[in-house]
Amino acid sequence: MELRLAKAMMTAALAAFCLMVAYDNLADYETNYAFVRHVLSMDTTFPGNALMHRAITDERGWRMAYAAIIAGEATSGLFLALGAVAMLARLGAPPARFERAKRFVYLGGALAFLVWFFGFMVVAGEYFAMWQSKDWNGQAAAFRFSMTVLGVLILVALPDREIADTESPTPPG
Repeated sequence: MELRLAKAMMTAALAAFCLMVAYDNLADYETNYAFVRHVLSMDTTFPGNALMHRAITDERGWRMAYAAIIAGEATSGLFLALGAVAMLARLGAPPARFERAKRFVYLGGALAFLVWFFGFMVVAGEYFAMWQSKDWNGQAAAFRFSMTVLGVLILVALPDREIADTESPTPPG
C-alpha cells in the first residue's frame, strides 16, 4: 500500500510541476516567449557558426513553437493528474486494476519526456545550438526535468509486491 501511495503522490507532484510550468508560460508569456524566440533565431549562438541555416526568424514559427511547448506541458500535466487520481482511487484495488490506473501516468510521463528531453535537449539544444548561448541555454534545467520524469516513470512501472507474489510460485518447504 505504501508503494502505491508513493507512486500516486510522486505522480501528483509531477503533474503539479507540468501544470505550473504551463501556467507560468501563459502568465509570463513575453518573458518565456523571448526564450523561444532567441533559441529558434539562434541570435545568441557563436558568431559565424555553420548551423545558422537552421535558424527560424519568422515570428509565426516562434509563436507556433511556443504554443506547442505550452500545449505539451499542459497536456502532460493533465494526463499525469488523471493518473494520480486514478491510482489514488484504486489504492486498495486488486493489482490488475491498480496497474490499469497507471496508463495515464505513462502517457503524461512520455509526453513530458518528449517536451523536455526531445524538445529542449535534442531540438533546442542540438538542432538550434542552444548550448552555444550564454544567456538562453535551458539544457541544464531541461535535463533535470527529464530525469525527474524518467525517475517517476520508473518508480510507477515497478510492479507491486502483490503482483510479484501472485506471479511466482511459492518455493517448497
